[in-house]
Amino acid sequence: MKRSISLWQFIGFAVTAFAGTLLHFLYDWTGKNIIFALFSAVNESTWEHMKLLFFPMFVFAIIEGIVFGKEYDNFWCIKFKGILLGLTLIPTLFYTYNGIFGKSPDWINITIFFVAAAAVFIYETRQFSKGNVNCRFNLLSFVLICLIALAFIVFTFIQPKIPFFQDPTTSLYGIQ
Repeated sequence: MKRSISLWQFIGFAVTAFAGTLLHFLYDWTGKNIIFALFSAVNESTWEHMKLLFFPMFVFAIIEGIVFGKEYDNFWCIKFKGILLGLTLIPTLFYTYNGIFGKSPDWINITIFFVAAAAVFIYETRQFSKGNVNCRFNLLSFVLICLIALAFIVFTFIQPKIPFFQDPTTSLYGIQ
């Protein structure tokens, strides 16, 4: 019989919310240490804020996968879809709000982060409890999540010169 992972999902939300908040400041707190730049925000761009959601979810998913991965054949498919949901929600909500109101105060940006994290874990929990999610490419889903991690690392150092990657407070890109 499959164990319920609902409690783990709730813990995943709490860990993601807490760790993502810490990662927002970690790069500066460590004197701009390049190692911490790999997985924490190096500026205030939308891209870097997505990184704050991704890395805690990714690390927690690996831990959760060790505990539950063999019980759920579709584990990595659900995690991949959840991660895509969160990474889509952050820019969608941010740019929609800014498009309507012109600029968002910090508390709105923080709320967007928490809403995206909550949406991910609610979605995943529902998918796990359904138990009927067909997944033919579980390993591929894990590989794609790893490629997203690699993209976050690469684009920390080499960014396309588009507003999505630009720090709105300094108008610079990537590591300052």
